[in-house]
Amino acid sequence: MSLQFKDEEFQSAWKELDEPQLEGGWELFTETMGVKIYRLHDKETGLYEYKVFGVLNNCNAELCAEVYMDLTYRKHWDTYVKELFEKDFGGQNAIYWEVKYPFPMSNRDYVYMRESRDLDVDGRKIWVILARSAPETPCAEKSGVLRVKDYKQSVALESDGGCGTKVFMNYFDNPGGMIPTWLVNWAAKTGVPGFLTDMQKACSNYSKFCAKK
Repeated sequence: MSLQFKDEEFQSAWKELDEPQLEGGWELFTETMGVKIYRLHDKETGLYEYKVFGVLNNCNAELCAEVYMDLTYRKHWDTYVKELFEKDFGGQNAIYWEVKYPFPMSNRDYVYMRESRDLDVDGRKIWVILARSAPETPCAEKSGVLRVKDYKQSVALESDGGCGTKVFMNYFDNPGGMIPTWLVNWAAKTGVPGFLTDMQKACSNYSKFCAKK
């Protein structure tokens, strides 16, 4: 099975750092801590796709990319992770990720492929990470856990010219089950800024974590 990611997908992700593509129904959903979140209604599912633009202060782009890619470390700082590991699948790594959901809802799990590239764009160093749910998966579904089969995420990171990182993120997932709309909206509104805050903290603690290995 070959990687599903094309060169154009990496190109379109980093280009949004320069020119956000917000035509065709994207609306500003919320703005907080210097982060803007836009959303686009998906008529087929009734859910929203999101685009996030912002800056992570006091965290350089290379470190950000490294922290983002380090699954072992993610288990230490992301409190929503129940289980997270990589598994070889036909010569490629698939990632298994189980996310804790609040009671009384069932946890969700994901199996996805991921690829990271460090790009040199006219002397600019940009890190792009793409992820997408794998249609054929090496991990059996678990009883009591809902499998998310429609998930995609792209992230582009670049220095903001100082000691911070300019971030673009685009994501969509269909968590399935009967989750009330208000809860999905609340999760998007609080979850993304919360995740970015946690990422900043994780970046500042990464050297300590690596020293303990």
